[in-house]
Amino acid sequence: MKRFLITACLVLVTGCTAQHARRTDVLFWNQAQREANFRAMEMQYASNVVKHGVAHSLPPGKPIAPVLDDGTTLDAYMAAHHVAGIMVLQDGKVRLERYGLGAGAKTRWTSFSVAKSFTSTLVGAALRDGSIQSLDDKVVRYIPELAAGAYRDVTVRQLLTMTSGVRWNEDYSDPHSDVAQMYEGRRVPGEPLLVTYMAPLPREFAPGERWVYKTGETDLIGILVNRATHKTLAAYLSEKVWKPYGMASDALWLKDDVDGTEAGGSGVSATLGDYARLGQFLLDGGMAGARAVLADGWLADATKKHADIGVSGRGYGYQWWTWDSGAFAGIGIFGQLLHVDPARHLVVVQLAAWPVATDDTQARARGDFVRAVTRAVDADR
Repeated sequence: MKRFLITACLVLVTGCTAQHARRTDVLFWNQAQREANFRAMEMQYASNVVKHGVAHSLPPGKPIAPVLDDGTTLDAYMAAHHVAGIMVLQDGKVRLERYGLGAGAKTRWTSFSVAKSFTSTLVGAALRDGSIQSLDDKVVRYIPELAAGAYRDVTVRQLLTMTSGVRWNEDYSDPHSDVAQMYEGRRVPGEPLLVTYMAPLPREFAPGERWVYKTGETDLIGILVNRATHKTLAAYLSEKVWKPYGMASDALWLKDDVDGTEAGGSGVSATLGDYARLGQFLLDGGMAGARAVLADGWLADATKKHADIGVSGRGYGYQWWTWDSGAFAGIGIFGQLLHVDPARHLVVVQLAAWPVATDDTQARARGDFVRAVTRAVDADR
């Protein structure tokens, strides 16, 4: 695998020129590289800072010790699945906080696709601000470079629900898939590389007809938010959530080191506690600094099933995975999870470095862990 050395000066800090790893190299790192780099993505890629505010307190609650169905303890689960951190909040109190892989409370860990749910939340903020007029706007209103291709009739809502109908391959193990190639290729001056890649993609289904998971489309949503608000995703997230709600540490949002475009579909790095605070922000109704951040009705709409994913009891909302129980989650490759259960006033965060991007066995174990947490908190009700 081709790798690049980082010069002593970082683009983020000094503005000087540095070479970075290819964005898609991350899919093919070995285990040692994953465990070293997931906590230090800014050393591999250019990024913007999401500035924090005065910390929103997370007081301790009654501890829980979840045990999986097969008797697996928390320690054994974390070791078996390369887990770097777990936090459980209930009613805004910390009921479980545990670290592995040498991580700690100040460690920033990459989100992968949990960032999709961050980007969705920024759409809700932009709707409230009036920067985005309607979810039924055509995407080309904000990204006119897409007007000549299959995206010309796709709405913002269809991007959010991944029902554009545009053909896409999200195979993380295939170096020739769209998800592995979307940050490569020719550059058009003045146009984000991602837009250049997405614009000529062919249509496979009619818009709105079928759900297909597409990271590239969440990157398009990020570009749309940037165009609509005239702010970087990092600056807008800081303004709307990170400062006023009270995240305790700066976060990072990866960007293209040439055109500056942040990756709306991935690339946030934050601490375990601040991921949990984002979940609590949502449980608190999207209020920050005593002000509503999101459009009226946004949370209920964004976190309900809009698209059928072919799994009983589950679905897809606006960049959130949904359950018929009312729970919803941001899920990222290599084991990342932000799970929110409004009925239980519960937030569950997991940060990890799975040996593979996606795997049914690993995913089942993560699901078993969440159910173990649910049983543990229900036992006290």
